[in-house]
Amino acid sequence: MQKKNLLITGAPGSGKTTLIRALADPLRGLHPAGFYTAEIREEERRVGFCLVGLDGRREILAHRDIGGPYRVGRYGVDLERFEEFLAAISLFDPGTGLIVIDEIGKMECFSAAFRHLIREALDSTVPCIATIAQKGGRDIERVKAREDVRIVTVTRKNRTALLPVLLEEVRRMAG
Repeated sequence: MQKKNLLITGAPGSGKTTLIRALADPLRGLHPAGFYTAEIREEERRVGFCLVGLDGRREILAHRDIGGPYRVGRYGVDLERFEEFLAAISLFDPGTGLIVIDEIGKMECFSAAFRHLIREALDSTVPCIATIAQKGGRDIERVKAREDVRIVTVTRKNRTALLPVLLEEVRRMAG
């Protein structure tokens, strides 16, 4: 059975986001919808993360200056902004041929709306490519255990070689 969802995992810094961004660009003909994360840097130091929609929209996800109960390491997560960003993304428009999500991780899984969106995306008839944390809590492990996902581990050594292989696989998934 061919799986219709592709999860890319690997250690932090292995190139998960780089790979998913490299996949999304040549697959524009499938009208992908979704987002990726990008670091926020000040004076060469990472101070947070922002969300970048494939439509160009940007929003802060986490920052060292954000307080509150939702924290990962030194970063506070802005759940309200995150959920507003998610509500504005049109993942399930009729013309969407590919869903792209970076990342299914601890920060994102604080949001019940995000967890619901992930279930909807993976259950839909549209193929989904997503990055997922290598280690995580119950929600992350539940996604990895689904029978309709294929998990690929990216490393600094294999990320360049994976690109053409995964491009072909995603094209097959999209029919």
